[in-house]
Amino acid sequence: MSRVVKIWLIIGASLVLIGAIIFGGVMTTLDWDFSSLSTEKYVTNEYEISDSYDNIKIITDTADIIFVPSEKTKIVCYEETQIKHLVTVKDDTLVIEVNDTRKWYEHIGINFGSPKITLYIPKGEYGELVVKGSTGDTEIPKEFKFESIDISQSTGNVKCLSSAGGDIKIKTSTGNITTEKINADSLSLTVSTGEINVSDIECTGDLSVKVSTGKAKLKNVKCNNIISTGDTGGITLNNVIAKENFLVTRSTGNVKLIGCDAGEISITTDTGDVLGTLLSDKVFITKTDTGSVKVPETLSGGKCKITTDTGNIKIEIKK
Repeated sequence: MSRVVKIWLIIGASLVLIGAIIFGGVMTTLDWDFSSLSTEKYVTNEYEISDSYDNIKIITDTADIIFVPSEKTKIVCYEETQIKHLVTVKDDTLVIEVNDTRKWYEHIGINFGSPKITLYIPKGEYGELVVKGSTGDTEIPKEFKFESIDISQSTGNVKCLSSAGGDIKIKTSTGNITTEKINADSLSLTVSTGEINVSDIECTGDLSVKVSTGKAKLKNVKCNNIISTGDTGGITLNNVIAKENFLVTRSTGNVKLIGCDAGEISITTDTGDVLGTLLSDKVFITKTDTGSVKVPETLSGGKCKITTDTGNIKIEIKK
């Protein structure tokens, strides 16, 4: 190593050390509160609503959304000073929408805050609920019921404990979806990267579960049809009953059935095992390239077609 290179390395290391000392001194002065470094300022704005409404529509960017049962309607927004939300009632709909007044150069900065929208609304039944967001979690408690629910966001978790008289559609790119103890006509859940957890659900129509990368867990579910597709990640079905059909497709991941049943069953995996127990006899049609097969030699019941490439097939009938 040349003398010039050594000198530059010593200078570089010295600058890093000096920077670390200065940073440590500044953070000590701030009691290591990183939010003090934020270039964005936050305020809390409250909106009391006296007009009546039936539907709720929320359009936001980065805010968490929380529903809280209350005697009267009040919207509380913890938000950036230049990214506030407009709260209005129009066409029988409570509308909450983001109003970003920043210039292009004001998008550059340091932000440690987390915007939040809290809806204090009377518990009971409502019409349509529509939520469109980019980054943020959404939580809807059991005290509310809607005619339909449509939630779509890019990054964030969704927890829905509210039932619907019609359809429930929840879609998120990066995040988890949790639904439990609800009723709906149909339920459609979609994630790209994340998990789907469904428990204690009754649907008069179909249940659709779609994942790209992530696991799916279904427990105590009754519906007409179950359709589940996925690329990477397994699926576990525990006490899941479909009046008509199971249709499960996976690329990489196991399919596990625990005390499940359907009129007819079709399961396809590339790399993964299909294991578990069913509640009634089936006519088994199986195919695997490099795995083993062990299924009951029953000759009655609906069709159960299971296909794998490099996975084992093992099914038992639980009497």
